[in-house]
Amino acid sequence: MKQRELAGGSGTLISRICLGAMSFGTTVDEQTSFAILDRFVEAGGTTIDTANCYAFWVPGGSGGESETVLGRWLAGRGGRDRLVLASKVGSGLAATGGAEGLAPEVIRRELAGSLSRLGVDYLDIFYAHREDRETADEATLATFHEAVTEGKVRALGASNHAAWRLAETRALARTHGWTPYTVVQQRYSYLLPRPATTLPEGGHVHASEELLDYIRSRNLTLFAYSTLLWGTYTRDDKPLPEHYEHPGTRRRLAALAEVAAELGGTPNQVVLAWLTGGDPAVVPIVGVSSLDQLEEVLAAADLELPTELRKRLDEAC
Repeated sequence: MKQRELAGGSGTLISRICLGAMSFGTTVDEQTSFAILDRFVEAGGTTIDTANCYAFWVPGGSGGESETVLGRWLAGRGGRDRLVLASKVGSGLAATGGAEGLAPEVIRRELAGSLSRLGVDYLDIFYAHREDRETADEATLATFHEAVTEGKVRALGASNHAAWRLAETRALARTHGWTPYTVVQQRYSYLLPRPATTLPEGGHVHASEELLDYIRSRNLTLFAYSTLLWGTYTRDDKPLPEHYEHPGTRRRLAALAEVAAELGGTPNQVVLAWLTGGDPAVVPIVGVSSLDQLEEVLAAADLELPTELRKRLDEAC
C-alpha cells in the first residue's frame, strides 16, 4: 500500500488508507479484530485510528474497548515502530453525562489511560475529538503541547472542529510557541448531505468547502470518517439516510455507478479512490467487520482514477 508523509514535518509516513478500529472489542469480536489487523498490516497498511471513548454507546460498552483490543494485538504481534497509532480525547462521557471535554486534567488523565490500554509509550497522532468551548483554548493547547514535549505524542489533530475554530486555535498556538494542530479529522464522503441540514449523529461535523480550502492552503493532513456511509453505496439493506436525500445525490450516485462499471470496480472502491486522489488528498478511515469487507477496501488502496472519470464524478452535483 502506498504511503505519504504526515503534515507537520515529523517525517511520519502514513498509509493511503487508515483502518478504523472503533468497533473492535464491541460489535467486532477480538478474534475477528485480530484477523483484520493482521491482514491490514500484511497488505502494507500502517495507520490505525481509535479513541478513548470507543465504544461506550454499544450495549455493554463503557469506552476503552477498542484500545484494549489493539493493545492485546500489539502485545502479541509486536512491530509498534512500523505502525502509526492515532487516538482521541474529548468525547468520552463525563460524570455529568455530557462530553468529558478538553480541560487539562482530562487530557492528561485520558492520554495516560490510552497509552496504558494500548501498551505503548507514545501516540503518533492525538486528537481533540470535538470542540470544548467551556475550557479556555490556552489551557487546552498548552496541555497538548506538554504531551508533545514529554514525548507522549508526536503530532496533534483536531476532529469535528469548525474551520474558523481550527484557524483560530492554530494561530493561538503559534503565538505562544506551542505545537499546533496539523492533522484534521472530519466526516466526508463523495455524497454530500442536504445543505443546511443538521447531522443526526451527535458530535459529527461534516467537512465544509471552507475547511477543505483551509486544509489545502495550509498543507494540513485530512483524515475522513464515515467515508462509505455505513454501506449505503453498495448494500440494499442500508438505505440512504434521509439527510442525504436531495437531487444532487441522485446525480452523484448515477455518475458513481457509471464510473464503477467502466473501471470494473465497486462503488466503494471508486469512492475511496476519489478521496485519496483528490485535492486535498484525503486519508479515508475505513471500519470493517469482516475480512471480505477489508479485501474490497485493500483492492482500492492503489486505485487511481483517470482524469476524465474524476472530472465526471466532480461535475455531478
